[in-house]
Amino acid sequence: MMKISQMAAMEVEDASSDLIAQAKSGDHGAFAEIYRIHVGRVYGICLRIFGDRLRAEEATQQVFIRLWMKLASFRGESSFGSWLHRLALNVALNELKASTSIKTHGFSLDDLSTKSIPQGSTLRETQMDLENAIAALPEGARVVFVLHEIEGLNHKDIADKLGLANGTSKAQLSRARKLLREALKRP
Repeated sequence: MMKISQMAAMEVEDASSDLIAQAKSGDHGAFAEIYRIHVGRVYGICLRIFGDRLRAEEATQQVFIRLWMKLASFRGESSFGSWLHRLALNVALNELKASTSIKTHGFSLDDLSTKSIPQGSTLRETQMDLENAIAALPEGARVVFVLHEIEGLNHKDIADKLGLANGTSKAQLSRARKLLREALKRP
């Protein structure tokens, strides 16, 4: 027997299929609806990669410009959400590489400025502190952390995408974890 949540997911996928088909044929209203449905998730990916709201907003717009140009190439072999997620990640990483090279220099705990977690804080406050701590990581450490821990990429894929040595990716992840632990321990 199918659960209600599974039925709802199937209905959303069917509706998305219709919107995608309409947008592929040039329907701007359908594309606007796709944008409305997916902009939050795309922005979240970009914000985690850049750690800066303005850069994330600009990258989000670039993702949807690229989506408009590449929508005809979506063949439906994977879910649209997965395809768009990969597109957003690639656009964000390309924007990052174009604007600056990934920094691999050493850094200290002073490089990380975050709010402390007050005693008895709520889960939401703790999540915000973690998001702020991730955003405050030095760029190289933040990008590797997001790609490994949030996006699930392995070190070889990260190194390939960022043009780093495999060991550099591992070192950046280790530093990011250390900085986050220290930032979240601060009183």
